[in-house]
Amino acid sequence: MSGMNKSELTASVAERAGITKGQAQAALDAIFSTITDQTAAGNTVKIVGFGKFEMKTRAARIGRNPSTGAEIQIPESTSLTFKAGKPKAVAA
Repeated sequence: MSGMNKSELTASVAERAGITKGQAQAALDAIFSTITDQTAAGNTVKIVGFGKFEMKTRAARIGRNPSTGAEIQIPESTSLTFKAGKPKAVAA
C-alpha cells in the first residue's frame, strides 16, 4: 500500500477545489498549524465526519530493556493522537 506525501496532497486538494497549488498549500499549512496550536494548548480539534485530534499524556512506567531484561524507568510522555470518526452517510 502506498501513501500520499504532502506535495501530492496539495496537488489533489488544488485539483478538487479548483484552486492553485499555492492556494492549496497555504490552506493546508493553515489547517495543520491550527491543529498543532490548538492541541498544544490542550484543546481537542473535532471534525465531524473525519475525526478527532488531541494530546494524550502517557504516565511514567517501568519497562524492560529487551536485550538485557533489566528494568528501566520510562518517563511520562505526551503525543498527538488521532481517532477516526464515523464516515458521513452519503445520500443515494
